[in-house]
Amino acid sequence: MTTKDVYEYALLRVVPRVERGECFNAGVLVYCRARSYVSARTHLDEAKLRILDPDADVMGVRAALRAVESVCRGGDAAGQAAEDDAGRRFRWLIAPRSTVVQPGPVHTGLTADPGAETERLLDLLVR
Repeated sequence: MTTKDVYEYALLRVVPRVERGECFNAGVLVYCRARSYVSARTHLDEAKLRILDPDADVMGVRAALRAVESVCRGGDAAGQAAEDDAGRRFRWLIAPRSTVVQPGPVHTGLTADPGAETERLLDLLVR
């Protein structure tokens, strides 16, 4: 019998013009406490971005998405969060913010493989 653990996830949304509130999914952030796992996988659909804002800063949005992935990986690339455990990094990343890349609500599930679940959610909810 394969052991399944509780995990939490939030979508990463791109909101090109915060004042309009229009958004689309560009990534998924997954945390599994039992396995000290936190990861983000992203996929930016430039065509959707350009539809919502023809003047959008594509490179800036990509940089913001990469920053989330870096914080999840930890180490020197995580900046101030480098020394934080996986749970603290996840909680920091899901905190509400008014920026171009925003976390959505947190949802839960069960998984035997958080890495595979991250890919599954990316395929299902983002791509």
